Amino acid sequence: MNPVKKSFWVILGWGTLFFLSACGKTEPSLPDTTSQTWNDWTVRVESRPSPPRDGMNEFLVMVTGAHDRPGSHCLVDIRTAQSDPWKQAIQDGRVGVYRRAALVEPGERRTVQVRLNCADEAQNSVLFFPLHVPN
Repeated sequence: MNPVKKSFWVILGWGTLFFLSACGKTEPSLPDTTSQTWNDWTVRVESRPSPPRDGMNEFLVMVTGAHDRPGSHCLVDIRTAQSDPWKQAIQDGRVGVYRRAALVEPGERRTVQVRLNCADEAQNSVLFFPLHVPN
């Protein structure tokens, strides 16, 4: 067989295999948490890895205001247990995204607690985000 024809059939075979594997059925997945609202702010929490696993996970807290304005003038603290001290999340630019790692374990540590204090607000609030951790 001609080498060009042979490589054509090899490429066609591998291409078909990759195409069929990409069309496989994916499992439906839940978001890491559901977003919540406090005053005019919408707060969403995502984990890295996603979905979260037991052990250390990085959490991204996204704060947006009216008209999708980023909450870049906020102080965001997180923890995963009432007995833990609050840890300030680090602002990732001025886009309303804050990052911090925290421990996830069965029991109480399956909820991310976010303490939010924004520049326009005189008070702060604590929001609780139960995590969807697969078994």
